[in-house]
Amino acid sequence: MPSIENLNPDMPLFARTGINLASAGLGARAVSSSNEFFAPLERMLADAPAIFIPDKFDDHGKWMDGWETQRRRDGGHDWGIIKLAAPGRVLGFDVDTSHFTGNYAPACRIEAAWLPAGKEPDEETSWVTILNHKALGASAHHYFPCKSYELWTHLRLHIYPDGGVARLRVFGVPELDPTGDGQEIDLVAALNGGRVLGFSDAHYGDVNRLLAPGRGLNMGDGWETRRRREPGYDWMVIALGARGHIHKALVDTCHFKGNFPDRCSIQAADLGAFGDGLTDALITDSMFWKELLPPQRLSADAIHTYADELEADFGAVTHVRFNIFPDGGVSRLRLFGRPA
Repeated sequence: MPSIENLNPDMPLFARTGINLASAGLGARAVSSSNEFFAPLERMLADAPAIFIPDKFDDHGKWMDGWETQRRRDGGHDWGIIKLAAPGRVLGFDVDTSHFTGNYAPACRIEAAWLPAGKEPDEETSWVTILNHKALGASAHHYFPCKSYELWTHLRLHIYPDGGVARLRVFGVPELDPTGDGQEIDLVAALNGGRVLGFSDAHYGDVNRLLAPGRGLNMGDGWETRRRREPGYDWMVIALGARGHIHKALVDTCHFKGNFPDRCSIQAADLGAFGDGLTDALITDSMFWKELLPPQRLSADAIHTYADELEADFGAVTHVRFNIFPDGGVSRLRLFGRPA
C-alpha cells in the first residue's frame, strides 16, 4: 500500500478525497483581513506543510509560517477573507495551528458567500455561516465536516479573539464548468474535480501538483518517485472530475532532465459511482484495468501529446491508472475529453 497523507485512515474521508479549494497553488488568494501584524493572511494558503525556523525574526517579531494577528486589547476579534481557487461545494475543513503554541487562535468560525466572477466582497455581501464556533488547540490539525451543500466562491475565517493559524485547507468539489456544449476539457484537472487516490511512491515533490494548472515552476513542482532499486514500476490512481470519453493525453516532463521516466502508459476503467472510499480495492483492481494508452517513450523536459496512440472506441471512464517505467518524475498530466 502507498504511504500517502491523502489516504491516511486517521484523516476524515472528506480530507482524503476532496480538493483543497483554499490552495494557493490552484489559484486561491487572500482578499482582506482585519489584521496581519505578525504574518500575512496569504501565507495561510500555502500548499506546503507549515515549518518552524527557531531563530528567524523580522521587523515585527518572530517569523511564523501562517497568518498571525497582533494581541487584541479592544474586546473584538479578527477575520480574514479568501477567494477559493474555484467555485465549489465544501465538504470539510482542516484548521491547522502547526507550530503555533502560545499564540494560536483559541476558536474559529467560518462564513461563506457566492459572488459573480470579477466581483469582490463588500459591505453588501451576504455571508452565511457554514461552520459554527469551534475550539482550537495548540499546534494541531483540526478537522471539521461541513454540512452546507451550496456553491461558494469566498470564505471568511473568524478567529476569537486573535492569534495564529498556520494553514486553512478547505476540502471540497469544484464546480465542473465546461466552456461550451460538447467542448473538450481536461477531465483530470484538479480544478475540474480530478483527484489522486493512491500511488506507489512520492519521495519528492507534491503528487497533487500533477493535476494543477500551468506548467511546472521547477523540478519540485510535480510528482517524482525515488530511484527504484528493485523490479517493478511506479504508478498513480486518479479519479476523473467527471465520467467522460478521453480523446487526448498530455504528459509533461518539464524540468525533469536527468530523472524523467523512460516510458509511460495509462489504464482506465468505468467504475460508475464507486471508488472514492474503496482505496484498497481500487488499487488492487487497477492493475487489471484495460489499457487506454500503450507504453510510450518519454524524453527530458518536454510536452508529449498522444491522440492517435489512444485505444479507439474505449468508451467512457471514471478512473485512470498512470504508470511510469521504471521510476522518475512527471510535472503535469492532462487528459482531454468530453463529459459523458
